[in-house]
Amino acid sequence: MKCTLQSTPRLPAFSKDGDFVIGGVFSLHYKLHTVIYNYTTKPEPSKCTGSLIARELRFTRTMMFAVDEINNSTELLPGIKLGYQVYDSCASVPMAVDVAFQLSNGQDPVFYKDSNCSQSGVVLAAVGDSASTPSISISRITGSFNVPLVSHFATCACLSDKQQYPTFFRTIPSDQFQADALVKLVKHFGWTWIGAVRSESEYGNYGMGSFLDAAQREGICVEYSESFFWSDPQSKIQRLAEVIRRSTAMVVVAFIASADMRVLFEELARDPPPPRQWIGSEGWITDPHLMSFSFCAGAIGVGIQQSVIPGLRNFLLDLSPTEVAASSVFTEFWEEAFNCTLTKNAVPNKRLCDGTEDIKTLKSPYTDTSQLRMTNMVYKAVYAIAHAINNAVCQEINATTLCIKNIKLESKQVLSELKKVNFSQNGYPVSFDANGDPVAFYELVNWQKSESGVIDLVTVGYYDASLPKGQEFQINRNISWVEGATQVPVSVCSESCPPGTRKVLQKGKPICCYDCIPCPEGEISNKIDSLDCFPCSSEFWPNAEKDACFHKPVEFLSFDEVLAIILATFSVIGACLAIITAVIFFHHRATPIVRANNSELSFLLLFSLTLCFLCSLTFIGAPSEWSCMLRHTAFGITFVLCISCVLGKTVVVLMAFKATLPGSNVMKWFGPPQQRLTVIFFTFIQVLICIVWLVLSPPFPMKNLTTYKEKIILECALGSAVGFWAVLGYIGLLAVFCFVLAVLARKLPDNFNEAKLITFSMLIFCAVWLTFIPAYVSSPGKFTVAVEIFAILASSFGLILCIFAPKCFIILFQPEMNSKKYLMNKN
Repeated sequence: MKCTLQSTPRLPAFSKDGDFVIGGVFSLHYKLHTVIYNYTTKPEPSKCTGSLIARELRFTRTMMFAVDEINNSTELLPGIKLGYQVYDSCASVPMAVDVAFQLSNGQDPVFYKDSNCSQSGVVLAAVGDSASTPSISISRITGSFNVPLVSHFATCACLSDKQQYPTFFRTIPSDQFQADALVKLVKHFGWTWIGAVRSESEYGNYGMGSFLDAAQREGICVEYSESFFWSDPQSKIQRLAEVIRRSTAMVVVAFIASADMRVLFEELARDPPPPRQWIGSEGWITDPHLMSFSFCAGAIGVGIQQSVIPGLRNFLLDLSPTEVAASSVFTEFWEEAFNCTLTKNAVPNKRLCDGTEDIKTLKSPYTDTSQLRMTNMVYKAVYAIAHAINNAVCQEINATTLCIKNIKLESKQVLSELKKVNFSQNGYPVSFDANGDPVAFYELVNWQKSESGVIDLVTVGYYDASLPKGQEFQINRNISWVEGATQVPVSVCSESCPPGTRKVLQKGKPICCYDCIPCPEGEISNKIDSLDCFPCSSEFWPNAEKDACFHKPVEFLSFDEVLAIILATFSVIGACLAIITAVIFFHHRATPIVRANNSELSFLLLFSLTLCFLCSLTFIGAPSEWSCMLRHTAFGITFVLCISCVLGKTVVVLMAFKATLPGSNVMKWFGPPQQRLTVIFFTFIQVLICIVWLVLSPPFPMKNLTTYKEKIILECALGSAVGFWAVLGYIGLLAVFCFVLAVLARKLPDNFNEAKLITFSMLIFCAVWLTFIPAYVSSPGKFTVAVEIFAILASSFGLILCIFAPKCFIILFQPEMNSKKYLMNKN
């Protein structure tokens, strides 16, 4: 079969014959010369224009150096010479497509083949390109012919898709890892409010997309996200610069190619913005030519690992005048570098190169080997292809490597072997995963200004994706920040919410913009930037700062309190008063006033009053199971005993008056035995009520958590409210009955004026207990107990003072009135 090349073959910028040929694609120029055709003549091959990119020339020379080094090796491909064809892609897609077809078709205008013409002249593999966009175009075309492409600088995460790019490999990590490293860097310093700037290319768009996805998962918010390309109109670059100047975000993350970054920095330099902390991708952060912009001092970013390639510098500087003159690329580089011309009269008003130019004194990206980062990626790419070819054509027999150079080797064999390469070159490992990506390793670099004012690139940490999760990112604190900052700059939309508050998002703004709202009553938040407050458990209450729960104070009427001491004092005084009264009555028991007032009931009444005064003490102190049962039952029984005695005395008064009437013998029906039985009967009923109460549902101690939210009231629960009100009701019934009888007897003769005293005492008693009911129900906490004690004391004092005080006054201070003669005369 005869195959004919239809177009004019494109000549490589550099070439070398060999047993096996590999391709190279580098962006030696940054612009493609465009021509408008009239379709009447055959188009000429596209040409590159613009200045030569010195760094790309260094990449090209590194490939040539690596091939020469391999050809001189006795271990790798011994006896076999590698050749190369290096093309200039002009950093443009059309030229990259043209180069891709050239790599696939070869340069022979006519050749013969038994089957498919498409495989003639195909290079076995290619190195390049230096950007993602051209690499995508090249890989799509060469992939159809199973030609592997190993890039040293195409980082777009999209190229890891083996469905679309099955033959693409790279020695530089994917931007997916870079995005993860940048997110960890931003998060490490607590920056949650950032600006984002990217190149309008696959590199910038895909890289920033990966970064923003990861940043969103980590709670990092973006104030603005802008894209541009170096060739955009100046008005667009100015608008972007103004966005950066006006922004409130202190941190700017730039996923930008070096050429684009220079254009942006030049625009910002016209009117430097307020201090901004720049976070850079590997595309620009290690470019020494950008470090002249002093307003970016303190920039931090991820860079490809520094490396050392022995012998490379000497190779780069080994350019003889003959070699320079023989290559149009070298000629262009030489003339631009030394500002002279090698061709006489080629450029008017430009001096002729006279041979005194010394490349060793030249300061250029081409000669700068101080930080070989991307250069080492080119070096490793060439060696990866060489190892793949070696594995395909060489065998080790008796510790000797034998290679067959006349073998018909196809690119798909190299592709297969390339997937399996795993070696180290100059101490740097080279291997590819299933996606054609290497193990990701980045240095964290920082632009630090020296004492002389020059910005130096300093390594301050690393990111190693091969390490266990959580250990990949390491950074030290020896970092220079944005100019003027001595500590880590702060870049947040809203300050962190302290413990005791919760975050409430501001309407229409990102999640990083929020207000801090104090926790509601009874709830706390114990961490910074809490989304919610949570309530304390029932027996706990927040502190004043609402950042911790503490045990609620337990409140009860304690003997240590002033109120309890006062009530206890009055209780003891009342009991002593009753005892003293009993002593006085006992000492004067033979006197008429004591005998006339039924001394037996009087002593029983004084005894019951003593118990009434003392039972109030059971209400003071921490409630317990026994004290709760005792305080209510003792109170109920002693008061019924007391009222029963008063009722007995009232009945005695009435009976005594009836007994003085002619023909009446009433007293024989209500003598001392009947009086005792009456008291016992009425008291027994109360005892029975109390027993039923205690058996069925007795009072018990409980923690009252509802009356006060902030404290616990330790009190006695009634158990059965019916039992409690039955006890009080029975006391009230007897009191009312006694009061009615006393009222009926209030106008009896003065000799029997005890009825008046009983009337007053019952009036006070009923008034106290009628007032007690609403006060008891409405009093909170321990004051409920205080009200109950006060009612007991008030009613007890009312009884003892109204009934016994007048008699004691007569006995002690008016003894002349305590005589039978006085009583008879008065009658």
